[in-house]
Amino acid sequence: MPLTKQVTIADSQFYQGEFELITASLEYPEGPVYLKDGSILLVDIKAQTLVKVSASGESTIVAHTGGGPNGLAIGPDGHAYICNCGGFTWMPVPIPPKEQVLNIGTTQPADYKGGLIQKVDLATGDVTTLYTETSKIRRLDMATMQWTVEESPTPFELKGPDDIVFDELGNFWFTDWGKSRELDRDITGIYYAKADGSEITQMVFPLNAPNGIGLSPDGKRLYTVETYTGQVLYWELSAPGKIKPNPASIDGTYQLYKFGGQAIFDSMAIDSEGNLHIATMLPYGNMPMSNGGISVVSPAGELLEYIEVQRPDGKFAPLPSNICFGGDDLKTAFITLGASGALVKLQTKVAGLKLDFNA
Repeated sequence: MPLTKQVTIADSQFYQGEFELITASLEYPEGPVYLKDGSILLVDIKAQTLVKVSASGESTIVAHTGGGPNGLAIGPDGHAYICNCGGFTWMPVPIPPKEQVLNIGTTQPADYKGGLIQKVDLATGDVTTLYTETSKIRRLDMATMQWTVEESPTPFELKGPDDIVFDELGNFWFTDWGKSRELDRDITGIYYAKADGSEITQMVFPLNAPNGIGLSPDGKRLYTVETYTGQVLYWELSAPGKIKPNPASIDGTYQLYKFGGQAIFDSMAIDSEGNLHIATMLPYGNMPMSNGGISVVSPAGELLEYIEVQRPDGKFAPLPSNICFGGDDLKTAFITLGASGALVKLQTKVAGLKLDFNA
């Protein structure tokens, strides 16, 4: 990506202070959620666990999920809902100058059984599988140019569910990032589902590695970012779970922004002003001895700034994986540092968007 908008924290419109290290004891953290007690609930993809990290950095395993827990949100019942991607083949990358080993998720693992959506009771740690596939698909009838939901004769299996967001009705949107193999990878999309496990619909297809997902403050826009193409896309919603047709595109998609350069993109959070804070990996290309950062894109489609994530202990953080807002005033950003196994925080000038549900 072009770093023309790169700023220091001192010059940032959105961030202030210094990065603080909460813990560096994780394997590949993702999906942070700030809880009411001040702790962070997150998933550890490589360790196959749901983990609670206290404000002092102590980690407690809440549940063992198997596969690869990749995204996380709290539902209307106070349970944790997890996008489980089915896991990865892991490649350790040693960084001798820093006595550091990066955990890099690569291809579909030998024991892969498919992707799934899980629910975890935070009180007991019990894990329930809600969805593994769907036959309900939203499609455009080319004869009438009307969108309908129809039954597919062949179910669409979930391949690599990635990120999740609940709407005001207590239903959720999630991305399916797919799985990569040595010579090919899946084409996937975005789904909408009920929290009770009774209904799931493929709403957008096809997409190329859709990753982070979020809703605008008014709930009228659905956002995603494609990891490899660098496209930030959105859809207008007429009501929760209802996509408006876009007269300028057949599939209803709008392009908000397109990054250039070599960076790849992971998950996102949205602030109270509607800006997208996108975890940005490897901005200088495939160089593990570097730091990723956070790109801030406005709802008008402007890259406002990019700040580099820096671990206070000096170790590298090339793959920041996700971000959430927390604190009593929602002015603390918590950032998972994927491959380097850490969780950091940084104070913000703009409050994060308050989520519809929490625990």
